[in-house]
Parts: sequence; structure tokens; C-alpha cells
Amino acid sequence: MKLVSIVVPCYNEQEVLPLFYDEIIKVTDSMKAEFSELEFEFLFINDGSKDKTLEIFRSLADKDKRVRYVSFSRNFGKESGMYAGLKNAKGDFVVVMDADLQHPPAFLPEMYRFVRDGEYDCATTRRVSRKGESKIRSWFARKFYQIMNKISQTEIVDGAQDFRFMTRQMVDSILEMSEYNRFSKGIFSWVGFNVKYIEYENVERAAGTTAWSFWGLFKYSLEGIMAFSTAPLAISSLLGIVSCIIAFILILVTVIKTLAFGEDVAGYPTTLCVIFLLSGLQLFCTGILGQYLSKTYLETKNRPIYIAKETDELYRNRKKSAEESKDASDKE
Repeated sequence: MKLVSIVVPCYNEQEVLPLFYDEIIKVTDSMKAEFSELEFEFLFINDGSKDKTLEIFRSLADKDKRVRYVSFSRNFGKESGMYAGLKNAKGDFVVVMDADLQHPPAFLPEMYRFVRDGEYDCATTRRVSRKGESKIRSWFARKFYQIMNKISQTEIVDGAQDFRFMTRQMVDSILEMSEYNRFSKGIFSWVGFNVKYIEYENVERAAGTTAWSFWGLFKYSLEGIMAFSTAPLAISSLLGIVSCIIAFILILVTVIKTLAFGEDVAGYPTTLCVIFLLSGLQLFCTGILGQYLSKTYLETKNRPIYIAKETDELYRNRKKSAEESKDASDKE
């Protein structure tokens, strides 16, 4: 028998979780009928949700022994949720997907066919359209992939998603990269392995609202650039060289005008412009260095990527102890 772990990071997903559970059960039951060698476990990660997400996990764990969960002590972010899922998954194959049904479970049988024979180590989906997104958001997303692939040695396919069906070998390789500042899209590409991309049209959320704002995605893109490229550092150095060249040329022009033509040098406006230009460049370059330094600082602290407050095992043991205590008190 081969175990498939389905990892689902969740943050305030109470509205869509029942729909997702019904759909994933329907798909996995049909897969078991087609592939008799498969068994499934469903590993939900509660990323510090403030709604009833954890209560739904407990309810699912009560009625389905295949349901497991890890609940964080606070919100650590989706990257931490995916890492926790991969780390706690027990399967020979591991699936990472969202609960909002934008990652259609119907693709799972096709994805398994690609990885079961060993030809591919990972099957993933790639959006060929961004229907439902604003034009500005779509434009920035496309530009991010273009810039990232130009300045980084790691190629990230435009439209590739975190919805992945991976072999245990690939998952173990990803877990070896235990860095604190994580950018999974880059990590998935960096570890290599043979990947099959399945193209499909974008699907909108089944229920609820997304937790990703434009500003959040922008910061996430900066995380990716700094995690897999040192090009911004090279840009700051290039700006310094260009500034020195411009300053040298301006000095020559000023000296020649003064000595050869006797022109007066405009003092206040020239000085002010030069000060603003060089100060702005210095602050910009210092900011780039500060961003890289801050990432290094966080890595050297060696803080845990996440902190688990509750798991399905702890919940079941606690519930069992409570029942035993109640039975003992009733007998007395």
C-alpha cells in the first residue's frame, strides 16, 4: 500500500472547509476504486485562524480517523504552514493544496498517474489565465516572474502554483532547506527533479475571501527576489559606480567652463540637486543592504519556523482522558 498525504494550509477557512472536505473525499474515494494500492491521510494546518477553523478540524478528526491537523500558536504565514505540512506528512506521496477549491481536487488522479511510474517526481498545475483577478494585479504578477527569471539562476514558471503532487524523495529534499525566510515557489524549482506542468483555466474561490492583499503579495515577491537573487546588491554597486562617473564628469565640465570660458558656477541650485541625488542613491543602496542584512539576522537567530499549540493526537488523547475521568467519576 502507498500512503498519500494531502496537506492543506488554512487561515480563516471556516466557510469553505466543509465544501472542500466533501469534494476531497469524493475524489479520493474514486481514486481508491481506480488505484487499489492507495491510502490517504488529510493533514490540515491551522495557521492561527481567528474563526471556527480549528473547531471544524476537531469535528472532522472525530468522524474520520484519516484526518490529522496541526494548529499553530499564532499566525506564522502560509510558507510556515506548508513547511509544517511537509514535515508532519507520513505519506509516500505528498500533495500540497489550498482549501478554497482554486486547486481543483479533480486533478489528483491525473497528477498521480504522472508520478507513480517514476518518470516525474512532481506534478503541478499552471494557470494559463488569471480570470477573476484585477488587470493591475495580473500585470504585476507577470512582471514579477519575468524579473525573477532574469535576475535569478532559479527558473520559476509563470502561473505555476503551490498545488503539487510530490514523491517522498522530493519532499525530503525540500525539508533539508530549513531556512527561516521561505519562498516555496523558488524552493520547489531550486531542488530540481522532473516536474510535469498541467495547464488549466483559473478557478475562483468556492466561498470566503482571500487573505492575500496586493500589498501582501508585493512583500511576498520581494521575499522571493531576496531569497534567490543577489542582483539588487549588484544594482546598488552599479548605481554607486554610475554616480561617481556622473560626479567626475560634472566636475570636469564645471572646471572647464570656469577656466576656459569664465562662466560663474551656479552655487545653490547645483549644490542642492547634487545633495538630493547622492543622498537618495545612498539611502536606496543602504536600504537594499539593510534588507539582506535583516534576512541574515533572522536566519542567525535560528528561531523555529512555526510553533504547534495543538495536534490531532493531543486532541484525541485529551478527549480520551476526559472520557475516562468521566467514566471513573460515574462509577464512584
